[in-house]
Amino acid sequence: MANIRQIAKEAGVSVTTVSRVLNNHAYVSEEKRKAVLEAINRLNYSRNLNAIHLIKGKTNIVGVMLPYINHAYFARLLEGIASEALRSNYQLILFQTDYNPEEEMKALNMLKMKQIDGLIICSKALEWGQIEPFTEDGPVLACEDTGDAAISSIYIDHYAGFQQGLFYLMERGHRHIGYCLGRVNSNNSQARRNAYVDALAFIDEVVREEWMFYQCYSIEDGVKVANKMLTMKERPTALLVASDQVAVGIMMEAEKNGIRIPEDLAIIGFDNQPIAEVFDLTTIDNQLFEMGSSAFRIVHNQITKKKREPQKCKLEFRLIERSTV
Repeated sequence: MANIRQIAKEAGVSVTTVSRVLNNHAYVSEEKRKAVLEAINRLNYSRNLNAIHLIKGKTNIVGVMLPYINHAYFARLLEGIASEALRSNYQLILFQTDYNPEEEMKALNMLKMKQIDGLIICSKALEWGQIEPFTEDGPVLACEDTGDAAISSIYIDHYAGFQQGLFYLMERGHRHIGYCLGRVNSNNSQARRNAYVDALAFIDEVVREEWMFYQCYSIEDGVKVANKMLTMKERPTALLVASDQVAVGIMMEAEKNGIRIPEDLAIIGFDNQPIAEVFDLTTIDNQLFEMGSSAFRIVHNQITKKKREPQKCKLEFRLIERSTV
């Protein structure tokens, strides 16, 4: 295989000029750039990327750890990450883990082996104590509150967000309120459950376990929730649903079975996905796109400035009033 010196000789230019062309430097005349590219084509040259990464000390690749790629929440986060990566001329590697700790560890080990420059964690199963040592190998940022762990994070206050939705429902006369969440034991779900229990205590209402639904991620899961509610002797009059997709599934199935929205059942979703606007769903905007784009900017800044200090960034949320309450 041809090397950089042979290309320089073939093109009639210096080795420095060839290097500048290969690395897309601006200060090369169009004539010399064309000569180098033609020489590369004639000699069938391909760069050894591993060698280049060793020389530069970086790969221009950031890893993104996420449990699923076909989930609207993570898709919106990824949109924000990808938009900034493209702007910064960076590539992304996706690690779909299905919350498998072994798969998550593979992503962290790629950072340790310098195969990626940084890692953005959208959601995880590992404990912070297992992740924290890898921050010595490169920037690691989580899209949730990392608490006292020395890991960068960008997040919203899920307790306060859920509480705002609950009090909004209570102000409109609702006392029999249920909720739908994803994972039972995640930090975000625990914060939301705590907000729910505290809000019900505030109005002297008992917690009804049968009105608390888990493992809800999709429109189909929302349909299942609605059908389960139809079998209940006493149903909640309002639901706080931690996913717009699930909320829409509940709406469609409820109305199909004669439950009017919002007269018989008020619904608040989360995330402010495009589907929420289409179905005129009252929802809480988590700023997912902004969270993703900010996450990449923080990691990129830590890579370029070689900073290791953890950075914590809290985003605001807002309730968007539509027709389902």
